[in-house]
Amino acid sequence: MSQQPVRRAAVAGSWYPGTAAALAAEVDAYLGEASPGVPADSVDAVIAPHAGLMYSGPVAAWAYRAVQGGPYEAVILIGPSHHVGFEGVAVFRRGVFETPLGEAAIDEELASAILKSTHVAREHLQAHAREHSLEMQLPFLRRVLPEVPIVPILMGHQSSGTVSSLAEGLSRAVSGRRVLFVASSDLSHYLPAATAAAVDGRVLDLVRRFDADGLCEELKAQPDHACGGGPIVAVMRAARALGARDGRVLKYADSGDVSGDKSAVVGYMAAAFGRFDS
Repeated sequence: MSQQPVRRAAVAGSWYPGTAAALAAEVDAYLGEASPGVPADSVDAVIAPHAGLMYSGPVAAWAYRAVQGGPYEAVILIGPSHHVGFEGVAVFRRGVFETPLGEAAIDEELASAILKSTHVAREHLQAHAREHSLEMQLPFLRRVLPEVPIVPILMGHQSSGTVSSLAEGLSRAVSGRRVLFVASSDLSHYLPAATAAAVDGRVLDLVRRFDADGLCEELKAQPDHACGGGPIVAVMRAARALGARDGRVLKYADSGDVSGDKSAVVGYMAAAFGRFDS
C-alpha cells in the first residue's frame, strides 16, 4: 500500500502559534468572544477569512462558533490559490493535513466523488504545499469539529465557468450527505478603513440577500473586492442547490481593529447560509 500523503503545516509558528497549547488557547479565546448567531444544525455553509490569526481570528471565530458541534459528516474547504496559478480546482484527494492540534483526515470517498463530478477538478498537490487560505481554517475546525474529515479544494483562476462547474459538481457529489461548506476569503485589501467599509458593504449586502448571481457580477466588475470571491460564489450556489435559503452576516471587521492603523486595512467577514427562522 502506498504511503498516505501528508500536507505539512506551512505557516504554523508564523501566521498562528506553532504549539498545541498556545494555539488552542488563542482559538478558544476567540470562540469565547463570538456568538453562535444561528442554530448549528441549520447551517449548510460559512464564509471565514484567512489572514494571520491575530488579525482575522476574532472574525473567523463567529463563523466557527455557528457550527460548533454541528451534525456534519464532512467539511469541504474551498479557498483561493495565492502561490500557484492554474485552471480549474485542485482537490487534495487522500491523506491528512498536519496541524499543531492534530491531523485533519481527508474524506477520500467524498474527495473522489468530487473529482468525478466536475471536469474542472483535478489532483494538484503542489498547489496545496504553501497555501494558507485553507490552513488558516484548520485551527478552528480542530476545536469545533475535531472528528469531522475534510476535503481541501483550491481554486486557481477564478473564472465564471470554473465557479459554475464546481458548484454544480459539489451539489451532485454531496447529495444525501450532511456536509458543511467553508469558503475562505478576505475582502478588500489596503484601502482606508472608511473606503473599505463602503466597498465591503456591497459584498456583505449581496451575502445577506443570498444573491450568488449578483455577487458574481459584482466580483467580475471588481475582482479585488474579495480574494476568494470565486469560492464564495461556488459555495453559495452549492448550498442553495442543497436546500439553503437564507444568508446572514455574522461579523465584519478590518485589520485596523487589531493593528490600530486605519490608513490601509484588510476587510474580514464571517457569514453563514442555511435555513434560519428569523
